[in-house]
This record gives sequence, C-alpha cells and structure tokens, in this order.
Amino acid sequence: MKAIVQDRYGSPDVLELREVDRPAVADHEVLVRVHAASVNARDWHLMRGDPYVARLVLGLGRPKVGIRGTDFAGRVVAAGRDVTRWRPGDEVFGEADGAFAEYVAASEDVVELKPAGLGFEEAAALPLAGNTALMGLRDRGRVGPGQRVLVNGASGGVGTFAVQIARALGAEVTGVCSTRNAELVRSLGADHVIDYAREDFALGGPRYDLVLDLVGNRSLADCRRVLTPTGTLVLSGGGVSGGGSLFGPMGLLLKGQALSRFSRHRLAVLTAAPDGENLAALRAFVEDGLVTPVIDRTYPLAEVPEAIRYVEVEHARAKVVITV
Repeated sequence: MKAIVQDRYGSPDVLELREVDRPAVADHEVLVRVHAASVNARDWHLMRGDPYVARLVLGLGRPKVGIRGTDFAGRVVAAGRDVTRWRPGDEVFGEADGAFAEYVAASEDVVELKPAGLGFEEAAALPLAGNTALMGLRDRGRVGPGQRVLVNGASGGVGTFAVQIARALGAEVTGVCSTRNAELVRSLGADHVIDYAREDFALGGPRYDLVLDLVGNRSLADCRRVLTPTGTLVLSGGGVSGGGSLFGPMGLLLKGQALSRFSRHRLAVLTAAPDGENLAALRAFVEDGLVTPVIDRTYPLAEVPEAIRYVEVEHARAKVVITV
C-alpha cells in the first residue's frame, strides 16, 4: 500500500510517499480502507519531534511510529477474531496512528459508524479535533445551559467544533479569531466574535464561566482576568507553532497545573485521548444538525507534506483533509 513515511525528525521535507506492507490486524482490531484523513497540529509536532522533551516518548533519534496521520474515515475490510461490533463493508471513522495511508489498523473501541449524511472527507475531519473540543467543554469545562464561554482560537480545527459544541450544550459563546475568519465563526453559531487585531479580550469587558484556550498565546493571568469568580480555565495549547522548543506548549500546561492548586478559579489541562463513546456523541451531534465539520482545503495523499506545511505556517482555518 501507499503511505506517508517518516524516518527522521524535521520539516515536511522528511515525509515521503512509499510502498509499504499493509498493517497486520490484531485480534481486537479492524483493518480500514482509508478514503480520507485529516491533518492536525499533532502531525507537525510529531513530524518535528517538537517539543524536544516529547522525544523521550516518541523516539529519541527517530519516530517510533513511521507513518504519520491520526484521523481517518473509510470502510472496514477485515476484522480481528475478537471483534464483535464491526464487519467488512461498515463505513466508519476514528483515530489511529498511521492514517496517512491506504489502509490503517485501529482498535475496535476507537472506531465509530460514519455519521449519516456525511461524506468520508467531512467524517475524517471529526475525530481528534471534535473529541478535543468535546472533552474540553463537557468534561473539563463542565459547560451547562446559560453559561458564558469564550473560545480563544475559534476558527481553528478544534475551535470550529468548540463553538458549535458549546452552543449545542446551551452556552452563550464568544469566539476569538482574526479578521478574515470572523464571518466563519459567526456562521458556526457564535453569539459574539472578538477580532483579536482590533480588540483584546483580556482588557475589561464581560466575564466568562469558561475560557477554552486553544492557542496558548496569552498568559494565565490574562485568561484568568476575564473569568467569573467561580469560572474555569481549560488549557490546551496544542495549536502553538514554532519548532525547536524544549517544552513548547507543555510549559504553559505544566504551569497551569501547578497554579491550579492555589487559584480560586478552576484550572484544567486538556489532554484528549481517543474514545469511542465520544465519537458516538459527535456522530449524534452531527446527525441532529448541531455540528457540521468545516473544511478549509483538501490535498491528495501524495501532497501530505504540502498540507502539513500549510497547517503549520499558514494557520489554516477549520480542517485540512487528505483524500486517499
């Protein structure tokens, strides 16, 4: 099969389209013929081995997992002997390492039926970004009806889902984004939009029950300043770019964890993990008309390096999708 393979850390130039063996399928896994995948900030962090401290887990000299990509949508072509939920022909979406390829092996519990009415490209945009937004708002943020929520980074891959999910949970949503993305964020249901080029959300203005920071470009003090006395700050910072750092966004997250013990506000650090139940919740949101994936651009599999370069350098809005 064809796959995007990486033998060393570096720029998108280290990614190559090669012929490799199909992945073996374990007893609890399914083999999926990938029709579409999507690019996340995670992909270029892994590509560059950034931050450097992460290489203790990813692989010191080279990545342990040589095929990039996480999000996928496609059809099941084979199932391990212990798999009970899926069978060949099922149209699914999910998360697994090695998604920038013609086939991917995934544990059965991180796969879900593709939402009715969505194409493979739209379904591939959902898993990691949608799951991150859902966990940040529902699980870490405990968002409920009538609460005020501010999403910093509202036009990004996670942010576009966060705006919609916060609205679906009954919140009043303010999105922070650039001038060129303001109309997009409004169209997703944001009640208020702050153009960061014209207005600083941290200087006065309303107070929020939850600030979901997806950018990591503001200090903890700035974010806490706009919280209500019992408000919650959820830190992600996964979209922070700038290679060559020792700790990267992890520095801000670790500081947030340390300060959470002494703050009157709730400070939560968001670490999203693949979860089949969350994928089912996202499917329900989509099928109920509450969430719609937004796609900025699509690229063929051979152009994954260009797609990752676009996400890393051009700060793509919404999702960038790979067609396979």
